Amino acid sequence: MSRQSNRTTDSKKMNSELFTLTYGALVTQLCKDYENDEEVNKQLDKMGYNIGVRLIEDFLARSSIGRCQDFRETADVIAKVAFKMYLGITPSVTNWSPGGDEFSLILENNPLADFVELPDNHSTLIYSNLLCGILRGALEMVQMAVDVKFAQDSLRGDNVTEIRMKFIKRIEENLPAGEE
Repeated sequence: MSRQSNRTTDSKKMNSELFTLTYGALVTQLCKDYENDEEVNKQLDKMGYNIGVRLIEDFLARSSIGRCQDFRETADVIAKVAFKMYLGITPSVTNWSPGGDEFSLILENNPLADFVELPDNHSTLIYSNLLCGILRGALEMVQMAVDVKFAQDSLRGDNVTEIRMKFIKRIEENLPAGEE
């Protein structure tokens, strides 16, 4: 019985490491294909956005979570359910703005950055920018416009990785005329 649970744990670790290495290869190829880090950052965000637009359906189906009532609840669901489900980590939600429209996700350990060291000639590369795009795309599909960016990054010498999220507006569904 314990032998089976060890295999499951080993399998998850191998899948995680394979994902991390594959993502690293993707970022490396983007760095070769584009002239500068800003273009690579844009491409990672764009790719993440496209993933988020599709991933939200899987998330809603697998988590059975209904519509969040406010931005605070959304933050908790992102940190405690989504990150845990897809990356196996639970970031802390901190640094709320006084208006309650902005917060930080603190990642003590960023699984995308395992085995990674940024070369000196890529000092402006936001290596995990894919995450920002995923969050933005997924939330847009549930009618929330947000601004998502990295405030700190452990790959740049910061103690933690911090993703800053700001609520911009609720997106109204545009139904065709006559359909309500």
